Amino acid sequence: MAAPIVQVRNVSKRFSRDGFEVIALDDVDLTLEQGDFLALMGPSGSGKSTLLNLLAGIDRTTEGEVEVMGTQLNRLSESQLATWRNAHIGYIFQTFNLVPVLTAFENVELPLLLTKLSKADRRRNVETALDLVGLSDRMHHQPKQLSGGQEQRVAIARAIVTDPDLILADEPTGNLDARSGEEILQILSTLNREMNKTIMLVTHDPHAASFATQQRHLEKGLLSEVATAVSN
Repeated sequence: MAAPIVQVRNVSKRFSRDGFEVIALDDVDLTLEQGDFLALMGPSGSGKSTLLNLLAGIDRTTEGEVEVMGTQLNRLSESQLATWRNAHIGYIFQTFNLVPVLTAFENVELPLLLTKLSKADRRRNVETALDLVGLSDRMHHQPKQLSGGQEQRVAIARAIVTDPDLILADEPTGNLDARSGEEILQILSTLNREMNKTIMLVTHDPHAASFATQQRHLEKGLLSEVATAVSN
C-alpha cells in the first residue's frame, strides 16, 4: 500500500507578537492519501494558512513533524526546500500573485524555468496547463487584460504546470464574484476527479467546501478529529 501523501504528526506552531505568544496550531495531526480533496474550514486567524504554509515548506513547525511525499520537511535546508517545493507543490493564492509585466504564458512558465526541461517541452507543458483551465486563447494577454476569474485560472495553470503531487489552495475564490468562483471550484474538482490530484482547499465558504470530498474544521489552532464526507 502506498504511503500517504501528507502526514502531519503532533504539529504545533507558535509566533511571538508584541511580546505575547500566539498559538497558531496546537498539536495537529492530519493524513492525506493520494486523490484526497480536503476542505479545511474555520474562521479568520484559526491557523488555516499557517498549516498550508507548513505543508508547502514555506514555514517550519515549532514542534512536531510534517512529512510530504515521504520527505520530512524539517530536515531540509532552505535551498533544498525551494527545490523540493517546485517539484512537488502547486500553490494557489487568493490574490493570484501573477507578475503584471508577463503574459499568461510567461507567468505559467515561471516554475518550469527552474527545471531542466527544454524550451519545446516547457511550451508544451504551459499550453497543456492553459488548455486545462480554458485559457488557450488568452496565453499572450497580460494580467491587466484579464478578468479576476481569468487571472485565477492562470494562477491555477501555473500551480499545475509542473504536475505537482499536492495542490494547496488558500481561499482561491475569496476575491472573485460568484460565477468566477464557481468556475474555479469546478476546475479544482476536475483536477481531483479526472487527474486524481490531491488537494487541500482552505475556505470559510460552505459552498466552496462542498466541492471537496471531505472536510475538517480548524479553530484556535485545534483541528476537528473527524472528517465529514461530502457529496455533490
